[in-house]
Amino acid sequence: MGRIGIVGTGSYLPEKVLTNYDLEQFLDTSDEWIYTRTGIRQRRVAAPEQATSDLAKVACERALEAAGMEPEEVELIILATITPDTHCPAGANWLEAKLGAVNAVSMDVTAACTGFIFALSVAEQYLRCGTYRNALVAASEVMTRTLDWNDRTTCILWGDGAGAVVLKEVEDDSGILSIHIHTDGAHGDTLLLPGGGSKTTPISHESVDKKLHTLQMIEANQSFKVAVKRFTEACEEALAHNGLDISDVKVIIPHQANLRILQAMAKRLNVPMEKVYVNIERYGNISSATVPIALDEAVRDGTIQKGDLVLLTAFGGGLTWGSSLIRW
Repeated sequence: MGRIGIVGTGSYLPEKVLTNYDLEQFLDTSDEWIYTRTGIRQRRVAAPEQATSDLAKVACERALEAAGMEPEEVELIILATITPDTHCPAGANWLEAKLGAVNAVSMDVTAACTGFIFALSVAEQYLRCGTYRNALVAASEVMTRTLDWNDRTTCILWGDGAGAVVLKEVEDDSGILSIHIHTDGAHGDTLLLPGGGSKTTPISHESVDKKLHTLQMIEANQSFKVAVKRFTEACEEALAHNGLDISDVKVIIPHQANLRILQAMAKRLNVPMEKVYVNIERYGNISSATVPIALDEAVRDGTIQKGDLVLLTAFGGGLTWGSSLIRW
């Protein structure tokens, strides 16, 4: 079988913009404080009636349009998310129904900020072994509903949005060259959403009062160092696997975690920041959705052209990290 390639991309960002100046109105913070530490100026916030599947639906429709496909043609849907509409059924099931993808099998993948690369890996394997002929891979998050809006160390970071790609076998030399994924469960508590699972069941006034249902970051400085290390290692692994050098890569599409992390990664890889696609200033950290959103933007604004080598990389809670090298 030939390579599996991305034949369509799409993304969606909610209309509401929440700026750093808006946060100044109720937090002990400032635009300068946030920007110098994170690189973020603003983020998007889903409307009250919008769930994760609603954001994903628009991104998927745009990806399908780019691929020249109808929802009825889709055979597999994989949704990467840590903020599904419901824990049961899966977020992908809601998405399948809203798209009208009546012939698709759908499932969720949970790998925090590396979720899109994990979902891409799962979908590629299904297609390579011939179980399905095409796949719709989406990543969608409503992170703003997981936050303690009194905690300035965490609530300033996150935003909402969705991205998606369509995968098919390609006949030329384009396509996914390799995907590499890793986990370290022993250090998963550095980024934690403790409430809502079996450990805190049933949900109670006490668990809510203790804010167990909001996102918590432990040892942020240590997480910074680990993220830089894993981002860099993931890139180097993809290049070594394919016998290529970083100079061969046209653009790096990283998870938009923190501008300082991306700058440190670029320094370790010895590449100029011009080679690293960055949109965190406008959107913040959207967990699993940042990579496909940035990928779609880079395709549509002409940064990525036919034949370019594109390197995707991410690091997130779990701990999870990974990369994918793609010939466009």
